[in-house]
Amino acid sequence: VVSAVAKAATKPLDNQLMVENNTFFVDLFAPLKPEYISFHIEEEKHPHRLIQKIRSYGIKPAIVLNPNSRPQELEYLLEYLDMVLLMSVNPGFGGQSFIDSVIPKAKKLDAMRKKINPNCLIEVDGGVSDSNIQALKDAGVDVVVAGSYVFKHQNRAQAIKSLEI
Repeated sequence: VVSAVAKAATKPLDNQLMVENNTFFVDLFAPLKPEYISFHIEEEKHPHRLIQKIRSYGIKPAIVLNPNSRPQELEYLLEYLDMVLLMSVNPGFGGQSFIDSVIPKAKKLDAMRKKINPNCLIEVDGGVSDSNIQALKDAGVDVVVAGSYVFKHQNRAQAIKSLEI
């Protein structure tokens, strides 16, 4: 299965692990050669060690912060990351409403990364749409995930276009 997925992939893969036992899944997905592997900081006892493991595979490490997590929780790790993913919904299922408190959180993270690691990207996943994309950009967000917005839209190309700013 892994080799079939790797051959079929035409775009860079960005694997978000929402699991326990992250190390097992990093080893499992590493042969796919994703561009990024991200893990939820709440599920990892040794995040620095896992970041090193991900990087040893030639993959860019990223950390996910749930809506209730504060950017300061990863300040000591930021210099080692290529991306931070802010969840703007509670993980579990698609189609949830955007949690507005991610905007000030993104601003805090943007200020922190400018001091520590300006090359680290900020990504937001959950409830992203044309109604909040400008605020996300203004907050310093570089990458968004907009699954439900795009796939439920009558004209997917138009939905994608509405997110380009």
